[in-house]
Amino acid sequence: MAPMSGMDTETGGAWLSREEIRDARERLPILYVDLIPVRVDERSMVTEIGLLLRGNAEGRIRRELVSGRVLYHERIRDAILRHIEKDLGPMALPQVPISPQPFAIAEYFPTPGVTPFHDPRQHAVSMAHIVVVMGDCAPSADSLDLAWLSPQEALELARTEEMAGGHGVLLRQALAHLGFPV
Repeated sequence: MAPMSGMDTETGGAWLSREEIRDARERLPILYVDLIPVRVDERSMVTEIGLLLRGNAEGRIRRELVSGRVLYHERIRDAILRHIEKDLGPMALPQVPISPQPFAIAEYFPTPGVTPFHDPRQHAVSMAHIVVVMGDCAPSADSLDLAWLSPQEALELARTEEMAGGHGVLLRQALAHLGFPV
């Protein structure tokens, strides 16, 4: 099969309607990014990790990572910037490399127990990134709060039920990637 030229490729329609995303979630894995915002000291050592406080569909309050879908025709870097701004505000000033590399890839399943990652809505594949933020952050979108925790406090929280769906697992993987004992 010959490669398709750019003229044969559909490039419109970056947004799906509510019905279209529901139908897609029933048939296809959806690409996401999971983001761990961090603050660093003058030696680039992580001093704080930012976690969101959100209510879920069952009315429970949980700590979560910044996360969201990658849109059609959107670069990963742009998705990272968009989700940091959406959840932490326009003054977060994220320091995202030109070509970001994930520290982990998580595969979320609607069926619990297939992997440590669970999303009852869909099968999703997420690239997890650690993102240094330099500016003022404030919870926005559907977040109730933003807490900055020391790496040790974040590790303790990651081991609790307060971080469900696999976010605690990703947070422990991020801390291990950063060189903290887990």
